[in-house]
Amino acid sequence: METNSVAFFQSQNYPELPAKPLVASWKVKNPENVGSLIRLVDNVGGDTLYLLDDENPKRESSIKKTAGLSFKNVRLVTISSDEFLQSIPDDYALVAIETSENSTNLFTTELPGKVVFLLGSETHGLTEELIVRCDQSVHIPMTGQCKSLNISHALSVALFEWLRQQLFSK
Repeated sequence: METNSVAFFQSQNYPELPAKPLVASWKVKNPENVGSLIRLVDNVGGDTLYLLDDENPKRESSIKKTAGLSFKNVRLVTISSDEFLQSIPDDYALVAIETSENSTNLFTTELPGKVVFLLGSETHGLTEELIVRCDQSVHIPMTGQCKSLNISHALSVALFEWLRQQLFSK
C-alpha cells in the first residue's frame, strides 16, 4: 500500500505548536548530517538550522540530497558560537543534548516550551565551555551495548520527545 504522507498528516488536525524550536549544531562535519538535521527541523515546524563555528565547507548538493524538500523550508545559518549565544531570544532556554556529568534523562525531564537544542560535533560532542552556558543538559538513555547515536538520530529523539510534551502530554 502506498500512502501520501502530506495528505495523511494534513488530515490529522494536530494542535499548533506554541513556539518553534530552534536547533544549533557545533562543528558538524558531515554534509549528510546537516541535511538530516534540516529535515528534522522541518518535521517539527522549525525554520532555521544554525551551524556554529563551522570549519569546513560542505557540498550543498550532499546537503540538498539528504534534506530533500526540506532544504527549501529551512534556512541554514553559519554563525560563531558567541554570536549565536548572544542572539538567542531571552524567553528561550538553551538545552544541550549531551552525555555530560550533570545531564538529566531526556524522558524524565520537563523540556521548556521555547527551546533551543544544541548538539555537538559527531566525534567530540560539545565542549565544557558550551555546556556550562546551557540552561540544562539532557541525555538519551541507552540500555544496549552501543552508547552513542548519530547526531541526527539524537536530535530526532529529543525533538519528538519535546513535541510529545508540548502537544500530547497535557
